[in-house]
Amino acid sequence: MTKTSQEIEQEFIEGLRPTTGKDLKQWMSALKTSAPASRNDAIAWLKSHHGFGHMYASLLMGIFANGGRPVYGSSDSLLDAQFGRNEELRPLYEKLCRFISKIDKNTSLVVKKTYVSVAKQREFAAINIKKGELRVGLDLGDAPFSKGLEKSKLTGPMPRISHMVVVHSQADLNNSLAGLLKTADKRVNG
Repeated sequence: MTKTSQEIEQEFIEGLRPTTGKDLKQWMSALKTSAPASRNDAIAWLKSHHGFGHMYASLLMGIFANGGRPVYGSSDSLLDAQFGRNEELRPLYEKLCRFISKIDKNTSLVVKKTYVSVAKQREFAAINIKKGELRVGLDLGDAPFSKGLEKSKLTGPMPRISHMVVVHSQADLNNSLAGLLKTADKRVNG
């Protein structure tokens, strides 16, 4: 099963001392006192001077930029941050999640920093919470755009999320959206 961002980050933090000889607090101090000021330069410094791979250097810089606190501390807080001033969309979001789960109970919804991933073995759709609407992004490849099936404008997921459907109300949770989700899943997960 795919690990969540929270699990990856937690394993990284727990593995810092055994693999680098420094714990998170010591790395935060080293970054504050010795690393270059720009994020990209600091990532390069971690890679060239301390042997970090790109992903782990980026994870460490993300924690540093978050005041030394884990970025993916809890999926509840990540989701709360995505709702921000759009709390009125939460009931619709919960209906959307139930709708997606009814299509296929093996689908996982994983809260990320800026979006919610919809996946089985691989991500085939994503959800963005925006002012007054939920955007359901879909990996539909080069399928044509049409009324109601727009070019994706989601924040966060990989570029392969090519299309999106905007959900304003429960009426938008319909057979058309179910069919698009099934098509994206089949395209990505076979």
